[in-house]
Amino acid sequence: MEVARLEEYLGVGPLTVERFSGGYSNLTYKVSAGEQQWVLRTAPPGAQVRGAHDMGREFRILKAVYEVFPKVPRPWRYCEDENVLGRPFFLMERVEGEIMRGRKGGPPERMARLSRELALQLAGLHSLDVDQLGLREWDRGEGYIERQVSGWIARWHKAEGADGAQLVGYLSGARLEGSPAYLIHNDFKYDNVVLKGDEVAAILDWEMATVGDPWMDLGTSLGYWVESGDAPELQALGFGPTHLPGNLTRREFAEVYMEAAGRRRPWEEIEFFYVFGLFKVAVIAQQIFLRYRQGHTQDARFAHLDVAVRLLLEQAVRVIETRR
Repeated sequence: MEVARLEEYLGVGPLTVERFSGGYSNLTYKVSAGEQQWVLRTAPPGAQVRGAHDMGREFRILKAVYEVFPKVPRPWRYCEDENVLGRPFFLMERVEGEIMRGRKGGPPERMARLSRELALQLAGLHSLDVDQLGLREWDRGEGYIERQVSGWIARWHKAEGADGAQLVGYLSGARLEGSPAYLIHNDFKYDNVVLKGDEVAAILDWEMATVGDPWMDLGTSLGYWVESGDAPELQALGFGPTHLPGNLTRREFAEVYMEAAGRRRPWEEIEFFYVFGLFKVAVIAQQIFLRYRQGHTQDARFAHLDVAVRLLLEQAVRVIETRR
């Protein structure tokens, strides 16, 4: 990173810049000037996924949500001038706290509280008024579920995904009634929240947020929610500590969410959204794996994402077959 150019642009310095580890999509850095600290977000090199890595969009969402929902970092500055760092970026406040990544967790009593807190915060996010946020223009009306299914299937093929025919057929053939549109995060999971004690202090990584069906958002969260009874290989993927003792099960997570949100669906329908969530996460992993294979990144973590893709597809097929 060209720190001197960043100092000149911000009019602040000298700066110390340190990349945060973790994360598979946008790049995140800690930027410090003495006692002042910010977080800088920018797209990875070689990113060519249509609609993703839009720094301006993520910054706008943060600005809108921060005004009415206290669980996001305060956005500071957005730069679209690629002469500064080579691509657009934005800065926001750094929220101090704990981020649970991989298999990091706590005792059962705490995991019970935290998993319930996550479900409550997702429901709270879905209660925000889209018109008050000024984001109604992103509401494309009815048919959100069908558009998402067809869109992610198209991404799967574009990312050169192999197999998946049974899963694609299942998702394509389902016909579920949609819900009113709300702001949805689309990547809500343990390592995208900052914890202070047993409460969520901030929700991070809004790059995939949009206005759409909240049940699809719940499904994405469930797609990351690996249980202790799932295949050991699936647990080894390290999506988060959801498999540790004390955590809610997927079904319990959905139940807490529904109670808090004031809306319900039968578990059989929620399982469809879970299967979609598994497929969506698999597509994201496949996109990143393709970027690695094409040489756009040398991050060694990406070298075996094809294994994660296979395991996610297998889990989705298991769910489908148990429904027969």
